[in-house]
Amino acid sequence: MPLPDGVSDGEYLDLLKQTLPVLIARQKPDFIFYLAGVDVLASDKLGKLALSKSACKQRDQFVFEQCIGNNIPVQVSMGGGYSPDIKDIVKAHCNTFRAAGDLYF
Repeated sequence: MPLPDGVSDGEYLDLLKQTLPVLIARQKPDFIFYLAGVDVLASDKLGKLALSKSACKQRDQFVFEQCIGNNIPVQVSMGGGYSPDIKDIVKAHCNTFRAAGDLYF
C-alpha cells in the first residue's frame, strides 16, 4: 500500500487499524509472514516515513493482537534499520520482541 513521504505516527497507525482487520477478514489467511521493518523510523536515512519507536511498537502490538485474535500463526522477521545511531535500530527491534513477549508469553 503506497504511503506519502513523511507519514506520521497517527496517520500510519490509523491506516493500519482500518486496513489490517478488513484484509484479514477478507483473505482469511492460514499464516501471516510479518516483516517488522524499522526503516519507517523518522531517523532512518533510507526510509521516507516519519514514525517514532513508540509507533513501531504499537504497530507490532496491533499486528500480533490481530494474529492472536484471529488464531493465525505469525512468523516475524526483522528488517530495515538505517538510522545513523545504531541504538535507535536496536531499540526498535527489541521493542518488537517485547511486544511479542508481552502478548504470547
